[in-house]
Amino acid sequence: MADPEFYDDEDLPDPSLKNIIEQDTLQWIFVGGKGGVGKTTTSCCLGTQLAKHRKKVLIVSTDPAHNLSDAFCQKIGREPTPIQGFTNLSAMEIDATEDLDKMQRSMEDATGAGHDEDGNSGIQSLMTELTNSIPGIDEAMSFSELMKQVQNLDYDVVVFDTAPTGHTLRLLSFPTILEKAFGKLMDLKDRFGGLIGQASAIFGGGSPDQVQAALLGRLEETRAIINKVNTAFQDPALTTFVCVCIPEFLSIYETERLVQELSKFGIDSHNIVVNQVLFPEKDAEELGEWFDSNKDGLQKEAREICSKMMARKRMQDKYIGQCFDLYGDDFHVVLMPLLDHEVRGVEKLKDFSELLINPIDLEE
Repeated sequence: MADPEFYDDEDLPDPSLKNIIEQDTLQWIFVGGKGGVGKTTTSCCLGTQLAKHRKKVLIVSTDPAHNLSDAFCQKIGREPTPIQGFTNLSAMEIDATEDLDKMQRSMEDATGAGHDEDGNSGIQSLMTELTNSIPGIDEAMSFSELMKQVQNLDYDVVVFDTAPTGHTLRLLSFPTILEKAFGKLMDLKDRFGGLIGQASAIFGGGSPDQVQAALLGRLEETRAIINKVNTAFQDPALTTFVCVCIPEFLSIYETERLVQELSKFGIDSHNIVVNQVLFPEKDAEELGEWFDSNKDGLQKEAREICSKMMARKRMQDKYIGQCFDLYGDDFHVVLMPLLDHEVRGVEKLKDFSELLINPIDLEE
């Protein structure tokens, strides 16, 4: 690697995720970062390693663009699906929009709410109004449904393969959104109840008291769940966040933003996985010396290929150096190599996951 002093210091944290595997108290592990940096692969690899040490492990995809099925090469749905080749590893892909629709239908059934001529129920219309008044409340309610479902599944540890950074940070802000929402709703409860009554009468639903109780009750349940979850998320013994990036400017910048936001929300984060690294065990200077001494003997096409590879290697080494400058003293920074093939299927995931625990020796 470039500037070996980044790596030789014996006081630096171990460059692996062994600390996560060995922390038996962890219940929630989030894996997040910019889009396209390998979050799903990292989540799956971490899950396969945890399965060696825990009784029951679950990987949950909260990214609307689900990739767990592609990574494991098997169909994974909304219910926990056993992963082939394991007895204690399952995965599921969550659709937050469908969860919210399901919740609305259950509220409609409980109140007997009717539908207007366009097929919209009173509950649905009120939820739309509430969402417009309090942005993020619909996502918060969907997230509470997810957490309620996951908590009832009784797994030792859950690995969340999250959506890109912005969506993840929004998820972490749900408790704040809900506190604001409830402050506003409770202050205006009487007036809001009157509006509910008028709307339920217009849409032919149940009694105003039923509709009001259903909506406010569900919001109260949502707040209770998310507050409980938030307390667990802020406990480093129970929850940690693994940041994933690649050695490029935008990804490193996004990781810095993510680390700062996690700190602001009180969520533990002390692991960074850097994916797609060219020859982690070599530095650009060493490769450059080889190239300079051999390029005259290479064909033109080979020289161009090697030249582009060297340019990419120098760029990566620069950003990896910056990453160690920023995080090396406090974070476990794991360099994962760029391979000649895709990491798909259980066997390839198992092989690749070993590098999270037993990283390439950078001093060879």
